[in-house]
Amino acid sequence: MHRIIHLRASGSSLVLDARGAGAPFFLHWGCDLGPLSDAELAQLADSIAPAVSPSSIDGQLRLSLVPLESEGWSGLPGVAGANDAGPLSPAFLLTGIDQTNDSSLRVRLADETIGLELEASIGIDAHGVLECRSTVTNRAPDAFTLSRLAVTLPVPARARELLDFTGRWSHERRPQRRSLDHGSWSRQSRHGRTGHDSPFVLVAGTEGFGFRSGEVWAVHIAFSGDQQLSADSHATGHALLSGGELLAPGEVRLEPGQSHRSPAVVAAWSAEGLDGISARFHDRVRERHPLPLRKVIMNTWEAVYFEHDLDRLTCLAETAAAVGVERFVLDDGWMTGRTDDRRALGDWTVDPVNWPDGLHPLIDRVHALGMDFGLWVEPEMVSVDSDLARAHPEWLLRGRADRLPQPWRQQFALDLGNPDAFENILGQLTALLDEYPIAYLKWDQNRDLLGGSSLRQTRATYRLMDALRERYPGLEIESCSSGGARVDLGVIERTDRIWVSDTNDPLERQSIQRWTGLLLPPEYLGSHLGAPTAHTTGRTSDMGLRLATAFFLSAGIEWDLGQADAADLQAIRTWITLYTQSRALLHSGRTVRADAADPAILVHGVVAPDAAIFAVVCLTAPRDAVPAPVLFPGLDPDTRYRIEVLDLGAGPRVMQDQAPPWTESGGLVLSGRVLGAVGIAMPLLLPAQALVLRCVAV
Repeated sequence: MHRIIHLRASGSSLVLDARGAGAPFFLHWGCDLGPLSDAELAQLADSIAPAVSPSSIDGQLRLSLVPLESEGWSGLPGVAGANDAGPLSPAFLLTGIDQTNDSSLRVRLADETIGLELEASIGIDAHGVLECRSTVTNRAPDAFTLSRLAVTLPVPARARELLDFTGRWSHERRPQRRSLDHGSWSRQSRHGRTGHDSPFVLVAGTEGFGFRSGEVWAVHIAFSGDQQLSADSHATGHALLSGGELLAPGEVRLEPGQSHRSPAVVAAWSAEGLDGISARFHDRVRERHPLPLRKVIMNTWEAVYFEHDLDRLTCLAETAAAVGVERFVLDDGWMTGRTDDRRALGDWTVDPVNWPDGLHPLIDRVHALGMDFGLWVEPEMVSVDSDLARAHPEWLLRGRADRLPQPWRQQFALDLGNPDAFENILGQLTALLDEYPIAYLKWDQNRDLLGGSSLRQTRATYRLMDALRERYPGLEIESCSSGGARVDLGVIERTDRIWVSDTNDPLERQSIQRWTGLLLPPEYLGSHLGAPTAHTTGRTSDMGLRLATAFFLSAGIEWDLGQADAADLQAIRTWITLYTQSRALLHSGRTVRADAADPAILVHGVVAPDAAIFAVVCLTAPRDAVPAPVLFPGLDPDTRYRIEVLDLGAGPRVMQDQAPPWTESGGLVLSGRVLGAVGIAMPLLLPAQALVLRCVAV
């Protein structure tokens, strides 16, 4: 049992020293160390054993799997809690290790004095992604209240810079950087959902790391409720990343014999910058939850809002089908009495006034046009002005002292942890799905909880999604939470698409999508062609930029196509045709992003073995009158590629008619090495323009 453990896969290694009596401690997480014998592992451990510093514990201070005060650790503990007599500080002893292969193990720890057990599971998958969980069990005769349970992973001294994210509604996933100095950098989400300002992914790396350069270590919590990601660096020479649920006081009280299991914390290392992290995360998601080809969606929200009329919606569906749309999604406004956002949530029945024959006439027409049908729902919420709230006011989620939280969009969360409320909503949804041939649910959640147990509500939501997917195995679900407030690997286990943001403004979307793609592959991310003037920002954008922005992801339209002219509709037809021809590549290849010298110009793309598609986006006026040649990362250096402009239906506007000669000569053939190191000159794009290029191996 007492030995050194080496887990390795896909170019990554994790080494734990379990030779002592206590919790195993970390020796290494990062690059693959290759096959090592027990003797070599012992020499590794001895060679990096720290000296005993003055004014410290009388022994070597090591970073353990569960860092604790009893080990001499003064940072955030791996586990903390109390019984009725007061706080408890565990001192765990190693009681067992189960390892069935070179990529996973379970470590069992116990403190018999206070009656606490902890089991830590660690696995490294075929893509080099770590998945870590912990389970705490109370073996004492008294109750134990858990206040913290976190997964901890080490980072080396050369990781001196941190990246995480913040944001707000319609401006999600804004990156922020800082140095990793002594102390703790802790990001907490207290929304009852992941949050628009979620830290999302916490990355530590060598100074100046970018998409294509630097050594980086990243962690993410696969959970949709309150959570905490932290980075700690101490004068002892130890640095770590940690993550777990953010538990409210008294939220997890374990009676004798009860256990609590943490959500998964997933982590990855890369020596090739952030694109290397994305490659690992994307491969993991695609393997665990593969998707069929993404259908082009017509979503009705910004087209009609609450003005539901069969004739108008039928006309919209006919126009959508004529340009090539494959799925028609009826958004908010179809329920009984739902004329605005202040009423009817919780009453999931079709409005008899707007829909006297139910949704059947619209769905029948949608199907006759060759599209399938999707429907918007918000099952976790309830309006005060609803039959459900009037009948069962006790089902509204409440906080301390049985108080309702502040209203938000005139709605409240429904306490899905209440079995009666859960069964009521499950019954209403199954009745809808039994009556109507619904292929797709756009599942929204438009408020922070501001009360009640985030843990209980999140787990109940997961159970509700799981129950529907089990009963309707072909059903697809889109996770929307006032746009991008619930984007995580916990909800993606149960859903097939993420609505990245409520804004369809392509300039805002370029950054939001770029950074959301750090974690999730493009086919899981919804992006829609909106109206010329964005409803969220009031900014007017050219068709070319709007088409290019939605092209790479799970594409759709959210625009009243009755307002589009013939030229617009023809451009959309061309765009959809190219999208359907290209989506197998776009949604299976490797996502790459260039580290541009000029932040006014973004370059991103998707690279497959024999082809690639790139976008060159000019956000604002470039720094130089003639920008430097654009580099195209990720191509095979020894393969020659033909480069050509891809006409999506509406091209970019340029500063002058003169263009680089290669754009007019029928294409250019260069090696991937040249394209990645030297690049090629671009037309002089005006601000807010995008050029899409295709590279085909020859």
